[in-house]
Parts: sequence; C-alpha cells; structure tokens
Amino acid sequence: MYDLTVIGSGWAGFNAALRAKESGLKVCLIEREKIGGTCLNVGCIPTKTLLQSAKVYSLARKSPVFGLEPLAPQINLEKVQERKEDIIRQLASGMQFMLKGIDVIKENAKLLSTQEIQTGSQKIQTKFILIATGSSSIELPFLKFDNKKIISSDTLLSLKKVPATLLIIGGGVIGCEFASLFSILGSQVTIVEKMPQLLPGEDKEVARKLETIFKKKGIKINTNTDASSVNTNDFELVLVSVGRSPRTEGLDLDKLGIKTDKGRVVVDENLCTNIPNIFAAGDCTGMKMLAHFAAYQGCISANNIIHPNLLKKVDDGAVPNCIFTDPEIASVGMNEEQARAKNIDMQVKKFDFLGSGMARILDETDGFIKIISDKKSDEVLGASIIGPKATELIAILTLAVSNHLKASCLSNTIFAHPTLSESIHEAIK
Repeated sequence: MYDLTVIGSGWAGFNAALRAKESGLKVCLIEREKIGGTCLNVGCIPTKTLLQSAKVYSLARKSPVFGLEPLAPQINLEKVQERKEDIIRQLASGMQFMLKGIDVIKENAKLLSTQEIQTGSQKIQTKFILIATGSSSIELPFLKFDNKKIISSDTLLSLKKVPATLLIIGGGVIGCEFASLFSILGSQVTIVEKMPQLLPGEDKEVARKLETIFKKKGIKINTNTDASSVNTNDFELVLVSVGRSPRTEGLDLDKLGIKTDKGRVVVDENLCTNIPNIFAAGDCTGMKMLAHFAAYQGCISANNIIHPNLLKKVDDGAVPNCIFTDPEIASVGMNEEQARAKNIDMQVKKFDFLGSGMARILDETDGFIKIISDKKSDEVLGASIIGPKATELIAILTLAVSNHLKASCLSNTIFAHPTLSESIHEAIK
C-alpha cells in the first residue's frame, strides 16, 4: 500500500510528490499524458519560449536605435518550434530524474473507494489521495474547437506557419500574450473581449496603457463586444481563449461523494476535500490558476498529509500575476480599484519608466509602476507594473505585500543605479 497517490504530474502534483518522497513516504504518481502537465507542455514554458524568440526578433529589427548597422532578421518558425521542443525535452528530462524513488504510472485514474484507485488493468491501494488533474481550455457553444480554424492555445503553440489574420476571442492573459506574439511575427491580430477592458481584474490604468500600446502596434481591439457578433470567416485562424475549467472527468468523484462545484473540487483552507484522506491542489480546485500557486498548493497539501497535527492554510493574498506581453505586466495584492471598493484610505504612488535611466538604455520606456499602500499604517497593500522586466520586478513587491512591510521599508532601502529595480524606490519615496 502507498502512503500517498498523486493523480496528475503538473506543478501541483509534481511538487507534492517530491515533498512527500523527501519526507520518507511511499509515493505513487499517476499521469495519463506527459510529465509536467499543462505548464511544461502546452502552457507557460512553450508560450514564453516563443515570446522570447519574438522579442529577440523585434530587438534585432530596431538595431539602428543602438547604433548598429540595420539588420534584416527573418522568422524561421520551424527553428523557433525546434528550440521550444528542445527546452521542453530538457526540462521534462530533469523532472523525470527528480521523480526517482517515486512509482510513476502512465495511465488514466478512476477512484474506486477512498483508498483504492483503478489505473489501467491494475488497482492501487493507498492511504491518502491527492487530486491534481489541472484544467483545460473552455470551448464556446457556437465555436467548438476543430483544431484547424477554431483552435485553443494548445494548438496555436504548434503552428507550422504564421497566419495572415488572427482573431483572438478573449482579451485575458492568454489572449493578450498571443496577440503580442503573433503581432510581432507578422499577423494582423484582432482581439474581441466581452468586458469593458483588456485583462479584466487587472488595474484599469494598466489595461488602458496596454490597449494604447497594442493599437500603436496595429492590433485591433474590440472591448464590450460579444464574440457571436463577429464574422469568423474574415480570419484565417480563430483562437478561443475565454478561460480554463477544472479537469476532473473520468475520476468518478461523485460516486465517492466528493463535493464538486461546476467541475472544481471543493476543498477547505487546508486543501482537504469532504473526505478526510483525499486532498486536491492546483487548477482542479478552481482557485487562482497559476503554475506557481499550484506548486505552492502542492507543497501545502503534502505538508498537511505528512503533518496532520501541524496543518498549514492556503494564503492567496500575495500571489504574483505575470503577463508576458510586450511590454510585460505584473501585479500582486490589491490594485487601486479593489482597494477603493473596500473603502481603504489608501495612498497611490506611481513612477513612469520615462524617468528611468536603465529603461532609456534598453529603449523600453513605455509603462509605469504603481504601488498601493494604507495611508494610516503605511503597509504596502499591492502593486501593478507595466513595463520592462515587470515580471521580475514584481518579486520585490510580492515580498513586501506577503510580509506586510511598510512603504517606508522600500523607500529606506538602497537600490543599485542604474537599474530597473530602483524605479520601485523612485515610486515610493
């Protein structure tokens, strides 16, 4: 009998399995597809690899800005895709190596009881179960994926040629990242978003700035627009990116009486389901669908299985959100609108990258840093960034938010010059 059986090898399941193994538990990991789940194979890693190639291409095209003779780079999508696959293989190989000592089974899983799982032709006995089956792209009823013209991000990542025209339905994180990518690669991109702004939930000023930048790049933006009103025949490809839904089909959770809500596995603050020895972590719980938050949940769930008398609670108050558009966007904690909705007496500090020496050196001056703090306590409540290396800079502000630091702690810190990080000091001083 296993101490713990993990279903799903994405960031939640993988990290939970490792933590349990390190603590001496006998662990089984069941994965029906590829080790690494969505993030490694059809999510974060391949997307950011393609975006990096696009960024290098874009940088090479503006070489005269840096005093270099004009270059005439060309996109070789086949080579770009080869590099992406190489990186995935390398990382997958590393993950496989780290799983030594864990029994990995490549099969579907079905829960037969609270301590028994069917995997292919065999049945596994286990003391604890962790469900970490991730999520999948949501389809629209009138736009079903055909993997030819109407596609999800999974299919878009493996294109053999750049489409002349690309319609993106959904102006969220995935939609905006692919809009940025394919605009650089040469596609005429159109975004349709049902909500009043791009990136719903992000700071409104950040969203407006991105929309302005996108329009300058030739990307067409249609907010407050229902996708059903658009003629898809006008486009070579249609990407449907309206979100993701928890993936729990085939597990037979209902037969065991495990509570679900619209597909997501219902868990408490310790990530335990209504069955005491069955836990869930990652996207299948329907919480913030971010790889790093899934990894954190995986570690929390493993800890609570290993140490039932030292339970840890999930805290999602300081989870950084990173968007790899050009320019990058990142946020953590509360934004200005959220703080205002809670009637918090706040202080908003802002710094424009036009005033940054390093941003001018990089020729990336579009954007700003905005920091929200409590006017009375001076505690940093949140931050939003649009601009160069936003996804790296947000780590400093995540540290501040998660540790309830005062804004004065940042203003009294010496940041190196010339760097992008000193923009945080400039914003808060």
